[in-house]
Amino acid sequence: MATSEIKWGIIGAGDVCEVKSAPAMQIIPKSSIQIVMRRNEAKVKDYAARHGIGEWTTDAIAVINHPKVNAVYIATPPSHHAEYTIAAARAGKPVYVEKPMARTFQECHQMIEACNEAKVPLLVAYYRRALPHFLKVKELLEHNAIGDIRFVKVELYQPMNPAIIAESDWRVNPAIAGGGYFYDLASHQLDLLDFLFGPIASAKGFSKNQAGQYSAEDIVTGSFEFESGVMGLGSWCFTVAEADSLDKVVVYGSKGHIEFTTFGSTDVVLNLQGASERFHFKMPKHIQQPLIQQVVNQLTGDGICVSTGNSAARTNKVMEWLSGK
Repeated sequence: MATSEIKWGIIGAGDVCEVKSAPAMQIIPKSSIQIVMRRNEAKVKDYAARHGIGEWTTDAIAVINHPKVNAVYIATPPSHHAEYTIAAARAGKPVYVEKPMARTFQECHQMIEACNEAKVPLLVAYYRRALPHFLKVKELLEHNAIGDIRFVKVELYQPMNPAIIAESDWRVNPAIAGGGYFYDLASHQLDLLDFLFGPIASAKGFSKNQAGQYSAEDIVTGSFEFESGVMGLGSWCFTVAEADSLDKVVVYGSKGHIEFTTFGSTDVVLNLQGASERFHFKMPKHIQQPLIQQVVNQLTGDGICVSTGNSAARTNKVMEWLSGK
């Protein structure tokens, strides 16, 4: 049931809430933050003061049960996504949860079942689905700018970051994150491909820890096929030389190809018969704002959000296929 104003309760007021997401909840019409939670009392108190939020707590369940909260944003590491989503659903409150949606496809399924049973929306922070440069890619594809789509190639290579070698960094701890940087970063890419081409029907791949610096995989390679018949290739490595860093997606069609990056430049390049056209876009200050606007629109009955629990769960399934889990 739609409501006139969204009053958010935030669980996990960490780095992602500084600029990317939570500030947008304070400036979007019909949206405000009621209370924030973080386990560290000093940090959550400081966050609330700096962002002008009236209430704070160290208890996640207190956020979910807060009488004024009518929507819950879960911004914790993935290990708590299922637990808090299910608790929010049982309290009858819609959920907006960070990506990846959970550690495993099974956890995603449990989250979807809980929200379906409670009849509350489950929306996921795959915000690239709403950014203008990726919408331009979708527009070009839908208008057959490069003809019939043949295949897409995804490459993401990064050097080893000494700061994350310690197992205390949750992004390379599978017990917390589900996997390593593949789960953290490639999830954005695979979800975006789902948005552009539809669901992936099958995928096969290999993963390995080559450098031995942490317990998660540090390289994944694989191939995949979309239900539409489009084919795909992907390679992700997080232990290359600095000079070999690469973030590149190329979509090949019968008349040409489209190039773009996932995490870097906002430029989209259309290549036809050797001639190139470049489209440039400005990144929003709060990168999640366009998608959060969709979330608010759906919850107030003014629109729909394109990133759902069902679509996000598909990304978890594909990551398991590609990493051989």
